[in-house]
Amino acid sequence: MAAKDFITEEYGKELTRDQKKALKEDTFRGWEIVDNTARLCTMNLYLHGIGPEAIEENEDPPVVVGDALRELPDETYDLVLTNPPFGKKSSFTVINEEGQAETQKLVYERDDFWATSSNKQLNFLQHVANMLRIGGTAAIVVPDNVLFEGGSGETVRKRLLRQYDVHTLLRLPTGIFYAQGVKANVLFFDRKPASETPWTQKLWIYDLRTNKHFTLKRNPLGYDDLQDFLQAYRPGRRSKREETERFKPFDYEDLTSRDKTNLDIFWLKDDSLEDTENLPEPDVLATQITENLGSALEQFGGIREELEA
Repeated sequence: MAAKDFITEEYGKELTRDQKKALKEDTFRGWEIVDNTARLCTMNLYLHGIGPEAIEENEDPPVVVGDALRELPDETYDLVLTNPPFGKKSSFTVINEEGQAETQKLVYERDDFWATSSNKQLNFLQHVANMLRIGGTAAIVVPDNVLFEGGSGETVRKRLLRQYDVHTLLRLPTGIFYAQGVKANVLFFDRKPASETPWTQKLWIYDLRTNKHFTLKRNPLGYDDLQDFLQAYRPGRRSKREETERFKPFDYEDLTSRDKTNLDIFWLKDDSLEDTENLPEPDVLATQITENLGSALEQFGGIREELEA
């Protein structure tokens, strides 16, 4: 809804009648794996004036019911901005011969994927990378485990760094998601034509996490909190970037020489670990402990999967 409202408010007077019709009927599409949720999404779109006034028999509704990861979309795109669903490994429930329910991993085997994995976030990262046109740009929210997980995670990172220009990583602060225990980042990369040499020359990492404390209610993340990052990012002028305390570049050789091509890189000293006189509020501390435990469990889960492979 916000995307349509922004386009209408900022550019509505410049749009022709045909462009307004295309914005209403052909611009916004979605995939949803759960039937009931898809119906709610479709109803919400129609209530906000989005979608065709009538759907022909062979036409799809604005929100299609299906698994977005099953195959590469028919179209490629110049720009992909996405926050894929976080959660557990992809799985489904089956009834065995004894009539008992069993959980089995859901693995996607696609010719365009670099690695086969049951990790939904790794699969979405590969999916988004292949959705881009040559010259296209993506910004995708990924949890920390995508940056350090071994096995298929290492394969995906190596291929992404080599075949794409992975130029920016924003380490997001904790306490900004409804789900507890989520540590996330925004990964920015551009698709490039085939080359014998790696496209990633430098990955610039901005640390918005260390010594930053946010909560959804008492201290929510706001637009002003991102201003320093926006200035450091320098859209359209990335060659003019300058290193700061929170913004540092890492060469391709440095990245690929790290164990498992680990991109979970930090350098700032966490003051809260030593400054006992100025500890965060108890609810902030409780949130941080929950998030750290959740992150640790996720890492151990990745180690277990590697051992079972």
